Amino acid sequence: MTYCCGILVRDGLVMIADTRTNAGLDNVSTFRKLHIFEKPGERIMAIASAGNLAISQSVLSTLTEGMENPDTGELETLMNAPTMFQAAQRIGRAIRSVHATEGDALRAEDISFDVSFLFGGQIKGSRMRLFMVYTAGNFIECTTDTPYLQIGEHKYGKPVLDRAMHYDVELYEALKTGLISMDSTMRSNLGVGLPIDVLVVRTDACEADLNHRIEAGEPYFHDLRSRWSAALRAAHQNIPRPPYKNETEAKTK
Repeated sequence: MTYCCGILVRDGLVMIADTRTNAGLDNVSTFRKLHIFEKPGERIMAIASAGNLAISQSVLSTLTEGMENPDTGELETLMNAPTMFQAAQRIGRAIRSVHATEGDALRAEDISFDVSFLFGGQIKGSRMRLFMVYTAGNFIECTTDTPYLQIGEHKYGKPVLDRAMHYDVELYEALKTGLISMDSTMRSNLGVGLPIDVLVVRTDACEADLNHRIEAGEPYFHDLRSRWSAALRAAHQNIPRPPYKNETEAKTK
């Protein structure tokens, strides 16, 4: 299990991914799921993965080594894609290529071909974009109406983003909200856990403003978790108790 979210606001892009993978309660490991492709000042792209680890690693290796274009003979990678849209298409083709190679063997072992990606970034001269790429290789793009996308165990962190996130949120406020969303997921699902990888990219910078790993015991994240729990308890206590019992008693008298 995993949880990754990408947030695209006016000021830039935030991507967050946990690192926990497990094949049962006694087989828990840490693997990086947020991968960055960068040529500072020219382009920066990030991919966060969820699903079968072996499949996602195969897709990433295919994208790194490149795929030969049958029409031009060019070796296509993310680093030479002319646009973010065409880069997202290359991710889709890489997924389908891995499926064509490994799909039958996985089905023979009754293993589902399960993988998804968040893909975001910017190429100099074009706008910042954020995509979610599905198992079939097709994808959708983030919009200003709903400026975030999630993959993996998304249901616990979604309410926080639904209530607090909009396109004009300041960039590091967006990061804070994303971390609260991650904490909410970690509280409810032990399959999601530390360390957490974080990337922040400012619009038109084409390089990382923040590339950081949050380890267990880090003071800021520990404080954020404590403050958020306290804030929820305080909000709960400040809401008046339901009046329905008193109304029922009044009707019976």
